Amino acid sequence: MQKILIVDDDPHIREVLRYALDKAGYVIKEAGDGQQALKLYHSENPDLIVLDIKMPEMDGTEVCRKIRQQDSTPIVFLSSKDEEIDRILGLELGGDDYVTKPFSPRELVARVRAVLRRSGESKNTDANSDAARIYRHGELILNEDLFVAHWHSQEIVLTVTEFGLLRTLLTHPGKVFTRDELMNSAYDFNNVVSDRTIDSHIRRVRAKLGAVADDPIETVHGVGYKLGPC
Repeated sequence: MQKILIVDDDPHIREVLRYALDKAGYVIKEAGDGQQALKLYHSENPDLIVLDIKMPEMDGTEVCRKIRQQDSTPIVFLSSKDEEIDRILGLELGGDDYVTKPFSPRELVARVRAVLRRSGESKNTDANSDAARIYRHGELILNEDLFVAHWHSQEIVLTVTEFGLLRTLLTHPGKVFTRDELMNSAYDFNNVVSDRTIDSHIRRVRAKLGAVADDPIETVHGVGYKLGPC
């Protein structure tokens, strides 16, 4: 059973989330603030974190920033409906998806399932698979079964959404993908995602690639993105 860490300072929201996710078959852990969330993250090793942005002690963006310094555990943000800047900032920091308050518990469960499905966690991968799904383009290599990316021999740590976007670009190097095409490939759940959301994820991928080599992702203004020479 997969473990979900719920982080929100509102006990009523935690109760709604706990009931919905427990009913869906997940093991639930809870935190009421950012400090407690980090302690549980280290001790419980959750498979996914549902993380509120506005909290006392330490807000969700800071929690996300600290977690992303260590690994790519999937994060679904909870955000107020009228605070778009918070949602965009959360995605810039490495969030995989967001749900706006007030939310439908059924939608939240669907988003959680979609993100976990995209993650393709290596611990759940069949070690006896006949052939690993590997994408190569120059120095860039993605192994979908192991959920790892490398530039030459250097690993690039990606969130599940970032991995999905880069995988799509790698399927057809040189092809220009529209934002809609990238959205449809990276989001299993039928979700309306803004251009700004896709751009936020792409910027993070470009920054991570640029940290180890020349950024090979090219912007085609008015259309979308393509993968250039690696």
